[in-house]
This record gives sequence, C-alpha cells and structure tokens, in this order.
Amino acid sequence: MLTVFLLVMYLGGGDDRRPVQTNLHFYSVTECNFFAKELAKRYGNYRYSDFMDKRDRATLYCIPVTVDPKVVEVF
Repeated sequence: MLTVFLLVMYLGGGDDRRPVQTNLHFYSVTECNFFAKELAKRYGNYRYSDFMDKRDRATLYCIPVTVDPKVVEVF
C-alpha cells in the first residue's frame, strides 16, 4: 500500500454542486496541486463569479489516500 494524493473535482455551486470522478492519483502533492490549479482556470473560476453561472464553477483540491500501486495508476 502507498499513500498518494487524489485530485478531487466538484462542478457547480450550492445545490447544483456535484462531484466529478477524476481517478488522477499523484505521488507528489505539488504535482497534484499544479493540475488542480490548471483545471480550475476554466472561465476564470471564482474571479468572475458575479458574471458566471454557478453551474460552471469548478473546485479542485488534493486529498491523501492509500492505494495499491499494482491496481491504481499513479503519476
């Protein structure tokens, strides 16, 4: 077993918030955070929240999880 970082993604806001399964596991939290940052750039994310529909918002973060590296692909 190995502790890695899973990229978690939610789209929408409030009652419209829904999880998106990414299955992206990283050895490094720095690498995981890089992809979280890049994926959250869509539409400027919360920077233009007054002009953007809540359904288009993206929230991403990395959480530590334990996986079997023989079963799960880790980047």
